[in-house]
Amino acid sequence: MELRQAVVCLGLLALASCGGEGAGPAPRELLPDLDQAPPAAISVVEQNGRERLAFLSAVENAGPGPLLVSGSRRNQDQSEMTAAQRIRKTDGSTTTRPLRARLRFVVSETHRHWHLLGFERYELHTLDGEQVGRDRKTGFCLGDRYDAHATARLPGEPARAVWTQECGRGQSERLRIEEGLSPGYGDDYVPLLEGQYIDVTVLPAGRYVLVHRVNADRDIREASYSNNAASALLELRRGARTATVRVLRTCPDAAFCG
Repeated sequence: MELRQAVVCLGLLALASCGGEGAGPAPRELLPDLDQAPPAAISVVEQNGRERLAFLSAVENAGPGPLLVSGSRRNQDQSEMTAAQRIRKTDGSTTTRPLRARLRFVVSETHRHWHLLGFERYELHTLDGEQVGRDRKTGFCLGDRYDAHATARLPGEPARAVWTQECGRGQSERLRIEEGLSPGYGDDYVPLLEGQYIDVTVLPAGRYVLVHRVNADRDIREASYSNNAASALLELRRGARTATVRVLRTCPDAAFCG
């Protein structure tokens, strides 16, 4: 090798090989793609003298990489953990970026574990777009709760569920926690589970749009944000004693189902 060629190689700092071959492609990030399912199992339930519009919600990961969220705190005096997203790359490495979201240990009737706050939002709107109700959910314990496409495998989808933990159930003293959602799997929440409803006690009869949104503020980095909202067009009916609801239409990937 001539001296001149050697100097050029050193100056490029190995961006190109001295043998003349180009460097390999930089590793790509394997991002999740959170796909919000339309509201389902919608009904009006009376509890403690209030009328609640109850529903099932679900989010599926349609991306090539998992959603990985890690939480940490310095000591038990801190009531919340800071959160970070860990992103896998094609070369097996990972990168970590902080999230604005926090994790909090939530104590309620059916569970005691660490919740990721603000992962999903539920809103009720009039047909002209006015928000007339929203949820009061305390957060989410992410996990591979069901196979989103049992007859097919997505790129990067594991053969079986990976995130089957209960988010540190009963372990309020923890300083670290990890939650996740694998490609090809979904995370769902049944009606009337804490926060899985919107109070409609004072709403008049009429048509409304129920909107479910995941990652609404785009805090979590994704491959696509086009499928982060889904909705249902409802007709709220009021009889002599009880209210009922009829689902007129559901709209995947649309925030307004008018």
